[in-house]
Amino acid sequence: MKEETLTVIFEPIGRRIKVPRGISILEAAKKAGIGIRSECGGVGLCGKCKVIITDRETVSKITETEKKYLSETEIELGYRLACCTKIIGETTVFIPSESRLGPRKIQATGFERKVELNPAVKKFSIVLTKPTLSDIRPDVERLLSTLRLLHDTAGQLDLDYMLFGKLPEILRNSNWNVTVAIWNNRKIIAIEPGNTSDKIFGVAIDIGTSKIVGHLVDLATGSTLCVESLENPQVMYGEDIITRISFASSSNDNLEILQKLVLEGVNKVIDNACSKAGVSKSQIYEIVIVGNTAMHHIFLGIQPRYLALSPFIPAVRREVNVKARELGIDVNQGAIITVLPIIAGFVGADAVADILATGIHCSKKLSLLMDIGTNTEIILGNSEDMISCSCASGPAFEGAQIKYGMKAVEGAIEKVRICSDYEVEYETIGAVKPYGICGSAMIDIVAELFKHGIINRRGRFDSKIDTPRLRKRNKTLEFVIAWKNETAMGKEITITQKDINEILLAKAAIYAGCTILMREKRVKEADIEKLLIAGAFGKYLNPENAKIIGLIPDVAIDKIEFVGNSAVTGAKMTLLSVEARKETEEISRKTRYLELAANPDFKKEFINSIYIPHKNLSRFPSVKKLLEESGSHVQI
Repeated sequence: MKEETLTVIFEPIGRRIKVPRGISILEAAKKAGIGIRSECGGVGLCGKCKVIITDRETVSKITETEKKYLSETEIELGYRLACCTKIIGETTVFIPSESRLGPRKIQATGFERKVELNPAVKKFSIVLTKPTLSDIRPDVERLLSTLRLLHDTAGQLDLDYMLFGKLPEILRNSNWNVTVAIWNNRKIIAIEPGNTSDKIFGVAIDIGTSKIVGHLVDLATGSTLCVESLENPQVMYGEDIITRISFASSSNDNLEILQKLVLEGVNKVIDNACSKAGVSKSQIYEIVIVGNTAMHHIFLGIQPRYLALSPFIPAVRREVNVKARELGIDVNQGAIITVLPIIAGFVGADAVADILATGIHCSKKLSLLMDIGTNTEIILGNSEDMISCSCASGPAFEGAQIKYGMKAVEGAIEKVRICSDYEVEYETIGAVKPYGICGSAMIDIVAELFKHGIINRRGRFDSKIDTPRLRKRNKTLEFVIAWKNETAMGKEITITQKDINEILLAKAAIYAGCTILMREKRVKEADIEKLLIAGAFGKYLNPENAKIIGLIPDVAIDKIEFVGNSAVTGAKMTLLSVEARKETEEISRKTRYLELAANPDFKKEFINSIYIPHKNLSRFPSVKKLLEESGSHVQI
């Protein structure tokens, strides 16, 4: 029996698509290539995928889950959750602005150490002697002997199989004048007519959970020609790593879906960068990839299921080299993809690249490196010893599980200050009316509420505070950040008790991780000489407020450095230097990994870290002094 299909129109985009009866609106949107916010991956836990249906007879009945996230007024206006609503008739779906996935504020560059230019890919221009009746050497042997004679190529060279069939025509059509591209001094990956030795490019790519960033690099000069980025298209299947691992684990077909999406994303980044720089994709000979271990596995088509199951073992730790054509990456047919080594199940190649870029592994100074996100990697150490851990800090900093939380896109409140009269000043990305609050502003809000005594050290609202901004809704207190006449959607943006709890849980996991590493190394906050914060979230973080809430250790501000996207710059270093690439193997091998779940002190440290800034105030002497000097209302 033929499956019934129905027409769905998505507005205000005007996209029309045929879908099978019974499919959810969220799945229909995915098929149409339309991004709808779904921080929980479409399992009804975030309430962010709100859409409006005018003809209620064309969709399934409202569910109990939806009633938890939608107000009575919203339900009357036709609001539904896209993940819970099935299509049973031809319908029109309106996606309100607060539910649309817009372009993010992506951190595409970072701290970069200079390296001596020595890429794995090199090109040699040669002219071969023509064969004669007295010199009947085969084409391949003639090519190899000429290379050895003219360029002293070391070791045994291997020829990419696909070149065997093309070589006779290339040599004769070019009158025996060709350019040879050699990877890692052992494999010939391209043979081109004429002298193209100055056209040699590579790409460094950081595959993040939420974004893909690529740097197009001239391997002849070491210069970066173009930087491109986009939202990781896997976001349609969940904002966080665990949700995606769960999706991939349910079937190999699902793993294939996620792999296909990330490969398409990488191709798009490369295509955009090449178009802008005027570079032919056929002249890209190597791509270096970094990412967390889950992204690493999914990119390579490795089932990530066991990363989420104790004892959290990855399939491979060492560097992986694969031909680009085998993964469907549209560059030179002989190009090599190099995926840098990882450290452990939840400390991936991105952390290795962070270490390489910042150079903490070759410095005598004790450094604490933090890459804060859904999954926060922390590395503590120096040239003598490094230890790492991973904190399941949750997606609160990305906006998930926060009532008006959102990513760092246009319209997100990114900075907040509360005045002495409890009035609120804020800044939005793009200087437009706000839709919600991104992670950096959430840190500001919790710190500001605390400084003004609106919440106590446990994050609880003080109902005695006299301001119309602190009000009770549905038997719980909330604080108004923006009144409805100020916002883009015409309703107040507030912070609830639950929102504060989510931030405190996330920051507690991170600080507890720092504490366990410091204890393992037998050092204290005062011993830390550099605190490096990597990633996009870190760049927009107010360090004072981060210390006040206890997100980062209490170190002097002049010791804190924001290094941006050091993962992609670390990847670029290995693209430019085989010596840097060898360093990543050493970093992977020597960096110890501590599994927090197995540490007997972690639970206690986590509970103590839920307090603002910490249950033990002696851990944060400068915060205590700052609050006292500022005349804060807080009793500490």
